[in-house]
Amino acid sequence: MQSGKNAMESVKETASNIAASARSGMEKTKATMQEKMEKMTAHRPSEKEMAEQRKEERKAAAEMNKQEARAQNAEQKQANIASSRDNYTHGGPGYTAGPPVMSAVPGQGTGQPAGQTVEGMLESHPIGTNTGTERPNPGYSTRVGGYNTGYGTGGYTG
Repeated sequence: MQSGKNAMESVKETASNIAASARSGMEKTKATMQEKMEKMTAHRPSEKEMAEQRKEERKAAAEMNKQEARAQNAEQKQANIASSRDNYTHGGPGYTAGPPVMSAVPGQGTGQPAGQTVEGMLESHPIGTNTGTERPNPGYSTRVGGYNTGYGTGGYTG
């Protein structure tokens, strides 16, 4: 169970890292495009140089954000793995237990009666009885319904 949890957390971390890299790449591309626009509208070489500097600052900020996101994703993964170990492990090594299983079905572990309670008695239904109201399984016959449409599996058409 723990190896499955570790694998799940690794997948989540990888997906988050991919998203952070994509965001970083978009920010870097945006910075490059803004720099090109600023250079096109600049009239002096000093304005063009400042546009270049702003681009480099934006790219550095995008890279820093990506690295921070990666570090945060790794911390989150470790915290989730540690949390799952604390919540589900008890006893000696190799003994694990999940949360208590509770069913929402009446009479299945919730303390609710299984049927209508009338003057201390429970309503009961026989198990496995056929009421005769359901359709027969069409898997037994291609002619269920009593009519032949002319379509079938290519076998006997009657």
